[in-house]
Amino acid sequence: MSAYADSSFVVSLYLTDIHSPEARRRVQGAPTLILTPLHRAEWAHALGQHQFRGTATSEVAQRAYAQFASDEAANLWRDAPLPENAFELCADLARRYGPKLGMRTLDTLHVACALELKADRFWTFDERQAKLAKAAGMKTA
Repeated sequence: MSAYADSSFVVSLYLTDIHSPEARRRVQGAPTLILTPLHRAEWAHALGQHQFRGTATSEVAQRAYAQFASDEAANLWRDAPLPENAFELCADLARRYGPKLGMRTLDTLHVACALELKADRFWTFDERQAKLAKAAGMKTA
């Protein structure tokens, strides 16, 4: 079994927020989580945004980066390329579900990647993104 977690789920694993307990519970004994270049880019931006807004110090961010690296070394994450058809599927999902669900491009791109990478589960705390993943046939918990 494999799980694809969106970027906000990843951030909740490493920076404490309202979703952190649930994120940490899900990864306990969980399958390897898929990690794409999209995750890496959004992860770096998220940590920078937290520092910019003053919700994380540079020390907290460095600890988060270190824990992420430790989890990579422990094989929590499985590197995967951004799927070749991800953008085409992203556009297709937008055409089919955008008028009803109102998702953002990056949210739809995450679901498209999860589908293309054949993830068994899609983990997110974003309600619209979860609705899209379910509509596309994925399990979200």
